[in-house]
Amino acid sequence: MASVELNKINKTFGGVEVIPGVDLRIEDGEFVVFVGPSGCGKSTLLRLIAGLEDPTSGDILIDNDLVTDLSPKERGVGMVFQSYALYPHMSVYENIAFGLKLGKANKHKVREWVEKTAEVLQLDKLMNRKPRELSGGQRQRVAIGRAMAREPKIMLFDEPLSNLDASLRVQMRTEIAKLHDRLKSTMIYVTHDQVEAMTLADKIVVLNRGKVEQVGTPYELYETPASLFVAGFIGSPKMNLVPGTIAETAADGTTGVDVAGWGRLLVNRDTSSLQSGDQVTLGIRPEHMQLEISTSASGLDVVNVEYLGNEAYVYVALPGVEEPIVVRQPVPCGVQPGQRVSLSAEPQCVHLFNSDGLALGARAQAENGTEAMATAVRRA
Repeated sequence: MASVELNKINKTFGGVEVIPGVDLRIEDGEFVVFVGPSGCGKSTLLRLIAGLEDPTSGDILIDNDLVTDLSPKERGVGMVFQSYALYPHMSVYENIAFGLKLGKANKHKVREWVEKTAEVLQLDKLMNRKPRELSGGQRQRVAIGRAMAREPKIMLFDEPLSNLDASLRVQMRTEIAKLHDRLKSTMIYVTHDQVEAMTLADKIVVLNRGKVEQVGTPYELYETPASLFVAGFIGSPKMNLVPGTIAETAADGTTGVDVAGWGRLLVNRDTSSLQSGDQVTLGIRPEHMQLEISTSASGLDVVNVEYLGNEAYVYVALPGVEEPIVVRQPVPCGVQPGQRVSLSAEPQCVHLFNSDGLALGARAQAENGTEAMATAVRRA
C-alpha cells in the first residue's frame, strides 16, 4: 500500500495541453475514482501515475518517494486495462504467472503468489482453463490477478468494465469492491460511468478538460456540487438546471429567484455577493421536486412519463428551456402526458450557481430553524 501525490503535473501532446497542471493527493489505502466525459484526461492522468507516459512538467511521488523518472516496474504499480489482453494459448495459471516469470522469480515463489492471488479472486478452481473457456467476468478477474500477482503498492484500473454487459458490470463492481475490502490496498480507477464512481469510490476526482473540478466523497459531490459541471455530471437523472434572475431577499432571509415561464422560487443560499437583477442558474435534483396536478389553466405541461417499475420520471416542459424538468415520483404517480402541473421545492434543496458556474454556499440557518416552502406558480 502507498500514497500518491501529484504536484503541478502538466502534460502536452504536440503543443496541445491535455493536463494543465494538476495537484492531487491520494491517501494510503484509498479507493479513488477518476471520472469525467470522454477526452477529459482521466486515462492520461492514470498513465502518468503508472509511468506509461512522461509528464511535460511536475512531480509524481509514491509513498513520498519521487518516481517521476522511474519505469512502471520500479514504481510498484499493477495496471488492469479496458481489454483483458490475456494470452489465448495460456491457462489461467500461466496468464497470472507470466509477469512473475518475466521478473525471473523462482518457481516456488511464483506458485505461492499465483495460488494466493487465485484464492483471493476465487479463480483457484479455474487454473487449468484457457481464456476461451471463461466468462467475461472470469477473464477480467484473471486480468486483475495478473496485475495483483506481483503484490504492487498501487492497483490502477483503466475502464476495466466497459467491455462487459450490464449484468456483468454490476457483478464485477461488487467483486472489485470486495477485493479492495480484503486487500486494503490503494486503488485508482478510471471510468466515464458515474454509477461506477458513486458505488465504488472512497473519493471521487471529477475531471473536465484536464482540470480537477472537484474532489470529495460520493455524498459530498452529490449533495454539494462545487460547479455547474459537477452538478450536471453527477447524478442520474442529472440535476435540473434552469436560468434565473435574482429578485429580492425575503423576510426570513431566503432569496427570491425569478424563473421565466415558471415563477419565483426561494433559495436558502448565501447571495450576499449578488445584486438584484444578476443572472444565476438554479439546480434541483429530481427527487427534491414536488409535483401537483394543476386545477386551473395555468401550470406547466407534462411532455412524457417514464415508468421504471419502482418509480417514475415525469418530464415537464419549461418555456424557453431546451431540456424538460425531470421529477422523480413514486408509483403509481397518476400523471399523464398532456396534463398541466405545478412544481415546488424546499429552499434548502435548491442549489444556486453564479454567472461563472460556481456554487453558492448554504445560508446559515436562522435560530428558530424555520424553513419556508417555495411554491412556484406559473405566471399568467
